[in-house]
Amino acid sequence: MKSARSLVAHLMRRAGFGATPAELDVLTSEKTYEEIVDDLIHPERFPALDTSYIDRYYGGELVTIHVGKWLYRMVNTQRPLEEKMALFLHHIFPVAWGKSEHGPSIYTEIEMFRCVGLTNMKTILLELSRDPAMIFWLDNNENHKDEINENYGRELLELFSMGVGNYTEDDIKAASRAFTGWTFRQPLSLYPVGHFPAEFEFLADDHDDGPKTFLGHTGNFDGEDIIDIIVQQPATARFISRHLYNFFVEDELQVPSWAIEPPKNPAAIDHLSQVFMDTGGICRPFWARYSTPIFSRMR
Repeated sequence: MKSARSLVAHLMRRAGFGATPAELDVLTSEKTYEEIVDDLIHPERFPALDTSYIDRYYGGELVTIHVGKWLYRMVNTQRPLEEKMALFLHHIFPVAWGKSEHGPSIYTEIEMFRCVGLTNMKTILLELSRDPAMIFWLDNNENHKDEINENYGRELLELFSMGVGNYTEDDIKAASRAFTGWTFRQPLSLYPVGHFPAEFEFLADDHDDGPKTFLGHTGNFDGEDIIDIIVQQPATARFISRHLYNFFVEDELQVPSWAIEPPKNPAAIDHLSQVFMDTGGICRPFWARYSTPIFSRMR
């Protein structure tokens, strides 16, 4: 049986980035385990990290500078789970500076992950689909009603929500049609004057508003409708649960093998999947209602 201190230390490593001995002294003397978990899932109770003085000395748009700033946030934040969920979402929904060479879009995406990480999968997938960095990364800015680009529609199903074997090529085409017109306003004056943010833009006249059949549903769907259908699927609950287990519990096999290889801990995945279905993919109940038994089984 773990002591309260070792259990809390374990929790802080998994739900955050660890805790110092002094921080553990305070946590274990002032709060119960359940109260600590409740604080973690309500980051708004704690002040946001003041980074103004870091920005003063480490300004500019170089990606390496912002990597350092994010590491600083991870170490010093009073909202560790908020930051850990941003890292988790960046892990499963990756983009890179190398293609766009537009640093502000990368930083804006991380801030978006920070804001939505403890909400629900519909909100997360919807904001991801509106994110300029992701739109450019997976070419949805080249997805037009008269000539669809299937890149984002395919990855949304294959890597971001359901996994291989749970949809057809026709479903990919329908999803891609639903996301036509979802693009971004190209930021002006990238170099050498400065860097300006890219902003999501919906072009109604470039959107395919015809009927579509997706995962057995038929209607005049847009991207939000597609996401509504996705988050209702048991396959989505299971896929996201394996991602959660892989990141927060122990290393799983890599995603391409999930369609043919069972999880290491089927009971835990079934449990997490049921939480997803019961709550509509809301992230807080995963931590609030089931954190103690799940974390106690973690290595």
